[in-house]
Amino acid sequence: MQLVTEDNITELAATRWGTAHDPRTAEIMTALVRHLHDFAREVRLTEAEWMAAIQWLTRTGQISDEKREEFILASDVLGLSMLVVQMNHHFDEAATPATVLGPFHIEGSPELEYGADMSEGIPGTPLYVHGTVRDLDGKPVGDAVLDVWQADTEGAYEAQLEVDEARLRAKYTTREDGSYCVRTIAPLGYAIPMDGPVGDLISRTDISHFRPAHVHFLINVPGYEPLITHLFQEGAPYLDSDVVFGTKQELVVAFTKHEPGPTPDGGESAVPFLTAEYQFVLQPSS
Repeated sequence: MQLVTEDNITELAATRWGTAHDPRTAEIMTALVRHLHDFAREVRLTEAEWMAAIQWLTRTGQISDEKREEFILASDVLGLSMLVVQMNHHFDEAATPATVLGPFHIEGSPELEYGADMSEGIPGTPLYVHGTVRDLDGKPVGDAVLDVWQADTEGAYEAQLEVDEARLRAKYTTREDGSYCVRTIAPLGYAIPMDGPVGDLISRTDISHFRPAHVHFLINVPGYEPLITHLFQEGAPYLDSDVVFGTKQELVVAFTKHEPGPTPDGGESAVPFLTAEYQFVLQPSS
């Protein structure tokens, strides 16, 4: 019988996990064991600290549900989410860059017509986000579905509220010429949820817990790489200190002010409104 010691435990554990039937699982798990053990040795992890970490992970799982993904939030604030995005989406420089999904995307958003209002009944300054979806050669991409979602003027997503219907989220389909028009309200910068384990950890640091104003987009078109991205308001606070590291210069756009009058969807606004124009460029599938 081989006795376990501080010197041989890592190799013993890695060897066991190397027996995983799937080669990729074996590769991931043996590397995970080695890195976890190296971390514990580097910081000389105490039993009390180990237990505190276990309890933190337990609370993270307990607060998560089908609408709140606290583990994704943890990954976001640790920079892991953006690292994985960067490693897996080496797009052409001309393509729209990807960024994090975030913890509040909800499947099954309602399908709306060009220019329809996904913010109907919710207070805020009207915002029209419009432009085209194209490929790297400038060819318009028709019938592309834009899955759009955002927070309200209090910084709250539907997933954080007790509501029975879709709120500030919808799907828009591009026209034959690749054009799209999303009608919503201007987003504001907001704090990430601070009432859970992630917020508790952040509160023990000098890290800003705010995100700059943005609207989320998920575009998935056959023949092209899926695109998960945001559009950020030019000049918004926190662009340089986004708590989830998601800001990219190519995704910062001007929100232009307009007096009452014609709107990008061909209608009229009786109140002042904002417009943001953006051309999404998709990367062909490899």
